[in-house]
Amino acid sequence: MSEEKISDFLRTGKDWSRLRTSVAGVFVLKLPAYRSSPTRLAVELNPVDDSGNPKKRRGIVLRSTAELEDFKKIIQDEKLSRLLGIIDKVNPKVEAEKAKKGEEIIEL
Repeated sequence: MSEEKISDFLRTGKDWSRLRTSVAGVFVLKLPAYRSSPTRLAVELNPVDDSGNPKKRRGIVLRSTAELEDFKKIIQDEKLSRLLGIIDKVNPKVEAEKAKKGEEIIEL
């Protein structure tokens, strides 16, 4: 992981832009300044298609390690798996969208 490249992205990246990483589905996201909070970076977890492009418009945004730990607890709960299993059964099937090409990737 290149701290210099990430720091440069914070300085020069456009608000709400994503920077790919070498881990499929993990992106660095530039958040704009908001009220008293300065511009900062976060991690976005967003499943990817066969081309490596995000499947969803916006994934799970993690602003800190503490938030990651909170989400881990929720995701590992067996009741969530059971609920999603039921939802999978009742929801209609959806076809995947086409992907974009040519984005820069950051090695982790």
